[in-house]
Amino acid sequence: MSNATPVIETKSQLIENLETGNKPDRDTWRIGSEHEKFIFYRPDNSPLAYEPDGDKPGVKDVLQAFVSRDWKPVEENGFLIAATKDGASITLEPGGQFELSGAPLKSIHEACNETTAHLRTSQEIGEELNIGFLGLGFHPTLKREDVPVMPKDRYGIMRAYMPTKGSLGLDMMLRTCTVQVNLDFASEADMIEKFRLGLALQPLATALFANSPLKEGKVNGMKSYRSHIWTDTDPDRCGMLPFVFEDGMGFERWVDHALDVPMYFVKRDGIYLDASGQSFRDFMKGELPVLKGELPTVSDWEDHLTTLFPEVRLKTFLEMRGADGGPWSQLCALPAFWTGLLYDTEAQTAALDLIKDWTIEEMEQLRTDTPVQGLDASIQGQTLQQIGKRALEIADLGLKNRARFSTSGDTEQGFLNSLRESVETGITPADTVLRKLEGEWNGDVSKLFSALSY
Repeated sequence: MSNATPVIETKSQLIENLETGNKPDRDTWRIGSEHEKFIFYRPDNSPLAYEPDGDKPGVKDVLQAFVSRDWKPVEENGFLIAATKDGASITLEPGGQFELSGAPLKSIHEACNETTAHLRTSQEIGEELNIGFLGLGFHPTLKREDVPVMPKDRYGIMRAYMPTKGSLGLDMMLRTCTVQVNLDFASEADMIEKFRLGLALQPLATALFANSPLKEGKVNGMKSYRSHIWTDTDPDRCGMLPFVFEDGMGFERWVDHALDVPMYFVKRDGIYLDASGQSFRDFMKGELPVLKGELPTVSDWEDHLTTLFPEVRLKTFLEMRGADGGPWSQLCALPAFWTGLLYDTEAQTAALDLIKDWTIEEMEQLRTDTPVQGLDASIQGQTLQQIGKRALEIADLGLKNRARFSTSGDTEQGFLNSLRESVETGITPADTVLRKLEGEWNGDVSKLFSALSY
């Protein structure tokens, strides 16, 4: 076969792959920050196609500008589609959203410095190309058909398959942006605790970072329309994963779940083959229709895991996936929030106590209510604003206990400040957008492109 890595023949190999993520030594734990942003052409706030159009640059030009600043180019079928540098990568989402996936770093200070350096470079490139980068969870003006599509083969397969599973999958692909953080675990038992905490408190993150109240130039009635979109994208690969809270949860249970999620594609010799709707279990028996007689590799398995979209995703680390893209301060606050809760034993224990009596039915309802109600959504008589105050106290404790200092002697606790303000006032980024739209912007949505540009 074309891939040099060993073939996968048994489920135990998939479990062993996940077990390689166990890091008993906390000193080896790292923080990986990710964020996406929309690119727009300043003269008319229009999106960028991949190729330039007259005086208007293309997304390719933006990537090339990073390459000219010592980023290493990544091509697919002759198209520049990504760039890498120092363990970080810049990639293109289906609608041209620009994503920074940061390197695994030791502290929030390092992660925020990385984000800051990237955004400053983005600003510099923005001045050169007359473009801006917009931090929102959902594009505020574009219709789905107005979004340019990027030349990446896997996205073509996904665009064809998405509408067969839900009505909003294409919106997820083309018109949303998020901010995420990737975190390590010590053991299977630690992974389970972190997974449960991540799922239970993901609605709180959604509410705190809610920043998508507009659709096609109008108020959409939600605080996080991006979060709502995931509820009608693909039931096979999205959601709150009730089984994570059941007895018997572990690496094997996650593997069973992932094996039951239909595939999107398989990659051979740089080419994406359409395997949409096909079974990875069949693949392990050499019966995948698109590759008859061929067995999968670890690389195929890792590719498959990237096509699962729950609120928390397990690879050899855990991804927290519930937050809207947003302002600069929020990009550093998200990793601080989850690191504070999950990277200190005392804090993790306190956080588990916070959710210990929540039922899966209550958590599912909270997940449904939060995109609309934001911090006013409630569980067991407590609003997310009230729960958020306690959760931030716990996160603050966790960051204090970590005692990771900047070069100027600051702890990581200050990165929570924007979230503290939200739980005190009840005002999230979405509320700020709506208030400005009603006030100083006088209903002019175009004002936000300059006001919220990085």
